[in-house]
Amino acid sequence: MEIVMAFVCGFLFMSAIYLILSRSLLRIIIGTGLLSHGAHLLILTMGGFGGENPPVLADGVTEYVDPLPQALILTAIVISFGVTAFFLVLAYRSYHELKTDDMTLMKGSEEID
Repeated sequence: MEIVMAFVCGFLFMSAIYLILSRSLLRIIIGTGLLSHGAHLLILTMGGFGGENPPVLADGVTEYVDPLPQALILTAIVISFGVTAFFLVLAYRSYHELKTDDMTLMKGSEEID
């Protein structure tokens, strides 16, 4: 299962870097979202898969999964959704003001290849 997750994380990181390096502001936002999801899956994979074991300690339970990665991922998901919402609003406002989502034109450069 870890091998499959490693390939999924690699694919998410690869797609995110490709999208972040593009000119379109919307693609950059989608790339940051994919990058955060790749990081979440990487943290989950590094925490290990516990199978049927519970993630909490209780009396009589000797086999358990470390709950720290799951708590970190839950917090990171909330933060990444907030940041993505902020980026979308910022992109909407910049498109409304500048009438473009091309990062090269937003910088003031008139070069288009």
